[in-house]
Amino acid sequence: MTYLLLVSFIWAFSFGLIKGQLIGIDPVMVAAIRLLLALLVFLPFIKLKNCKAYTIVALIFIGAIQYGVMYMSYTASFHYLKGYQVALFTIFTPVYVTLINDLLSWKFHRRFLSAALLAVLGTSIILFRDLHQNEFRYGFLLIQIANISFAFGQIAYKKIMRTCPCKDLHIFSLLYLGAFLSTLPVIASNGAWTIPNLTFQQISSLLYLGILASGLCFFLWNYGARRVNAGTLAVCNNLKIPVAIACSALIFHESINWTQLSAGSALLAAALLINGFQNR
Repeated sequence: MTYLLLVSFIWAFSFGLIKGQLIGIDPVMVAAIRLLLALLVFLPFIKLKNCKAYTIVALIFIGAIQYGVMYMSYTASFHYLKGYQVALFTIFTPVYVTLINDLLSWKFHRRFLSAALLAVLGTSIILFRDLHQNEFRYGFLLIQIANISFAFGQIAYKKIMRTCPCKDLHIFSLLYLGAFLSTLPVIASNGAWTIPNLTFQQISSLLYLGILASGLCFFLWNYGARRVNAGTLAVCNNLKIPVAIACSALIFHESINWTQLSAGSALLAAALLINGFQNR
């Protein structure tokens, strides 16, 4: 779970960077650049010896969904939502993780769903002041597409790697390849092949998001996801939200409700403890 916690802290900075630096760039182009950078980082490590053709195709498909569809929907949502609202609408990811896990394993895990629902409740308390808003439907829909795509990829990757003889590092570029290829038809349909003139801050943000937040962190996240059960994985999907809000207050000097943050974070911690206790 250490990997999941580390990634959550790094991802906490992504909301502000996307909203503050990249909002004027085509969202699919932003996703394509991030995924291409991540692909280039991991391409030198590719080793597909003893890896079946079915597994290769499956990993490319998983990457197209988990990172390609997810990133395009996620980035596009910033055109309709504020950064904290994007964070708010990701709270349902834990539920999607558990339900997709149960669907693919043909078995209902009440404990995993209970931990996920507790995580959603904890995150809802943190963001309670925004729950009454009923606008931004399009942005909400985009975020849910991103949530389902990311949840599906996590569970599918865990399952496909159970029978794959290769190490995570040796095959991970296949996921980024599938993700990058999934953006090309959308770019072609939009006719947005031209990369706009970017400022130094935008280039720096893309490098950070592509190499670190996407490349290294998605690898560590899926690597860590294989080493925890679905309940813990579901809860960890929401840990980035209180961390992101705390970063907004401490680093970007935004006003937040510390009481709500503390109460919601306590429920997230309780969800992890309950899930771990029942697992033992």
